[in-house]
Amino acid sequence: MTTPSVHREVERKLRVPAQFTLPDLVSSGVLTSWAPGGPFEMTAVYYDTPDLRLFRWRITLRRRVGGNDAGWHLKLPVAKADGSSRDEVTLPLEAGAPGLVPATLADIVSPLVRDAQLLPVVTVTTIRTPYLVSDSNGNSIIEIVDDQVVVSETANQTTTSFREIEVETMDAENQSALALMDTIANAFISVGAVPGSTSKAASALGARATSPPDIPVSAMTTREGVAVDAIRSIIGDHARHLLFADVGVRRDTEDSVHQMRVAARRLRSTLRTFGPLLESEWTSTLTEELAWMAQELGAIRDTEVLLKRLIKDIGVLDPSDDLAPAAITAWLNARLKSARAGALAALRSDRHEYLLEDLVTAAREPQVLDSAYLPCEEVLPNLVTREWSALRKSVSGLRLDTPSPAWHRARIKAKRARYAVEAVSPIFGPAAAAFGRALADVTEVLGSHQDTYIAQHLLLELSEKSDGPTAFMLGRLYAYEVDREMDYRDEFVKLWPKVRKAAKHSGLV
Repeated sequence: MTTPSVHREVERKLRVPAQFTLPDLVSSGVLTSWAPGGPFEMTAVYYDTPDLRLFRWRITLRRRVGGNDAGWHLKLPVAKADGSSRDEVTLPLEAGAPGLVPATLADIVSPLVRDAQLLPVVTVTTIRTPYLVSDSNGNSIIEIVDDQVVVSETANQTTTSFREIEVETMDAENQSALALMDTIANAFISVGAVPGSTSKAASALGARATSPPDIPVSAMTTREGVAVDAIRSIIGDHARHLLFADVGVRRDTEDSVHQMRVAARRLRSTLRTFGPLLESEWTSTLTEELAWMAQELGAIRDTEVLLKRLIKDIGVLDPSDDLAPAAITAWLNARLKSARAGALAALRSDRHEYLLEDLVTAAREPQVLDSAYLPCEEVLPNLVTREWSALRKSVSGLRLDTPSPAWHRARIKAKRARYAVEAVSPIFGPAAAAFGRALADVTEVLGSHQDTYIAQHLLLELSEKSDGPTAFMLGRLYAYEVDREMDYRDEFVKLWPKVRKAAKHSGLV
C-alpha cells in the first residue's frame, strides 16, 4: 500500500451571499497586509456508501483535480477537538484511478464502512481565489480562500451553487496563528458572513449527510429512567470509541492500540456487569469476540509499553550506555513489527468485520430481558455492588509477598468495579463519580504493577538471546523492574483505604 502523508487541518468555514464584498482587513487593523493569488478551478469527486456512512460520521473522502494539492484526501475528525480540526490524510492522484478508492484509504475507513461499497456520490466544482497572510518574517501563516462552488449530486442529478470563505492556519500548533485565524473569521462575521461547519459536499446532500451516524450519541438517562436506556448509552459510547480507535490502529497513530483494547475491555465489562439484564447467549457471543480482538492486539500493546519503559529505565540506570539500548530496541522493534502485522491481519478479517457489525447493532438495540425495563435506581446499584464485592474479596487475600498472578486477578476485578461505577456515575451523581475516580487511581497502580510483571518475562526472553554488555544491562533492568513491582504494591496499600471510604459515601454499594 502507498504510504499517505498527514496534515492537521484547522480552519473556519463561512457562508456568504453571492454578491458579498470582502472587507478591507488592512484598513480595519486586522492585518498589516494580505496577498491575493490568481483564481483557479478544482473538481472534486466525493466517495461514500449509498447510505452516506462517512458523511454521517463527519468524514470526507474525495479525489480532487486542480489546485496545488490535487490528489486523494481523507479528512477525519480529531478526538476531543471542536469540528474545525481534522486530520487530512493525502495520497497522490495516481494512487487510485477515478472510481477506485486507494486501498490504503479504504482500509483506514473500513471500520466505519464495513461491508458497504464506496461509490462516487457528489461532484464539487470550485473556482478558488486564495489570499495569503504572512508574519513579520515573511512566512505564510494563514490562507484565506474565496470559493465559488457548484455541487452536483450523483444519485438524483441535482445541482446546488453557493459561495464559501475558508480561513485556515498553515500550522495547527502555532497559537498566535490560531488566534489570528479566529480574528479574521470574526471580521468576516461582523459584516454578514455566517459560520458553517459542514463540508461543501455535505451541504448539498442535506439532511441525509448530516443525520446521526450508525451509532448515535444518546443522552444518559436518570435514576427514574429505565435501565435499558442506560445500557444503550453505555454500549454506544464504548462502541464509538472502539470504531475510531480501530481507524487509528490502521493509521498507526500513537496510543490507538491501547485505546482500542480499553474500549473492548469496557464493552466486555459492561456486558458482564449488566449481564443479569441481558440475553445470555447474545452476551456470551459478543464477549467472546471482543476478547479475541483484544488478544490479537495484546502483543503490540505489551511491546509498546516495554519499549517506552526500557528506554526510560536505561537512561536512569546508565545514561552513558549506547550499545545495550541499541540491541534491546532493535529486538523490540522487530517484535513490534511482527505483532503489528499479525494484528492488522486480524482486523482485516471477516471475523472482525462481523464483530463490528454486531457492535453497531448492539449499540442501537441491545438484546435485553424484561428486567431491563425497570428503573435504574431499582436495578443498577445491586449490579455495581456485585463487582465491588468481588474486588473486596480479592484484595482481602493480598499481601506484599503474594505471587504476582494474584495481584493481576485483583487488577482485573478492580477494572470491572471501576468500569461499572464509571458507567452509572452520570446517573447517580458526584459521590458515585468520586468513587469511580478512587477506583481509577488504584487500577492505574495495578496496571503499572502488571506492566512490570510483563516486562520481567520479556526481559528474561531477551536475555536468552543476548550476551556481553547487553545481557548485563538486561539483568540490571530485570532487577529494577522487580523493585518497581514492590513499589507499586506499597502504593496500592496506601491508596486502598481511600477507595473504601469513597465506596462508603458513594450511595451505590
